[in-house]
Amino acid sequence: MGLFSKIKTTVEADVQEVLYSNEPKNPIAKLNQYLRESEQEVEKIRKLVARQKALKEEFERELKSTQDMAAKRKYQAEIASRAEETNLHEFALSEQMQYEERAKRIEATLQQTRQHLVDLEKSYEQMKHKLDEMHIKRMELMGRENVARANHRINKVMQTPTNSGFNVSDIEDYFKVIEKNLNTEYYLNSIDAKIAELAKRVNVVEKA
Repeated sequence: MGLFSKIKTTVEADVQEVLYSNEPKNPIAKLNQYLRESEQEVEKIRKLVARQKALKEEFERELKSTQDMAAKRKYQAEIASRAEETNLHEFALSEQMQYEERAKRIEATLQQTRQHLVDLEKSYEQMKHKLDEMHIKRMELMGRENVARANHRINKVMQTPTNSGFNVSDIEDYFKVIEKNLNTEYYLNSIDAKIAELAKRVNVVEKA
């Protein structure tokens, strides 16, 4: 494995350790915990907003239905009055008044419900923006942590290894000795070969 491959592997392991560490003092671990809790709260608010919308729509349907019944009873009261049906007229008129009163209450409640929905939606959007900001902050911290750990590892790998129990000069001296021995051995072997060649020539001359 090459030098930078080792650095890359080490840095990745350190980053994973930081991201998923349960150490309470780890700032990124604490931020991750805060984000998880915030996401849960945002989800609760989202459900409340949805409920409030459904409630508003229910009130709107109920208001329309009540107003329609009030209008219907008003029309019936007018018909009964023209027909001089006193009892029926009084009944329709009473019903009309009850529906109109109910419609007023529903309308007042509907206005409150709408305002509450606006407030909830505003809070929900603010919470989402805050959560997005925290996610960005986490990425910034992760980047800074990554660079810091990478620089630390790179400096550790690239520094002179005198603190590791050996010295570069010692290694260089060792290789010089090896090279010298190899050169000496080569020289001696060369002399032996030359002497042997000379011996052959001398023997040939003497025999001649």
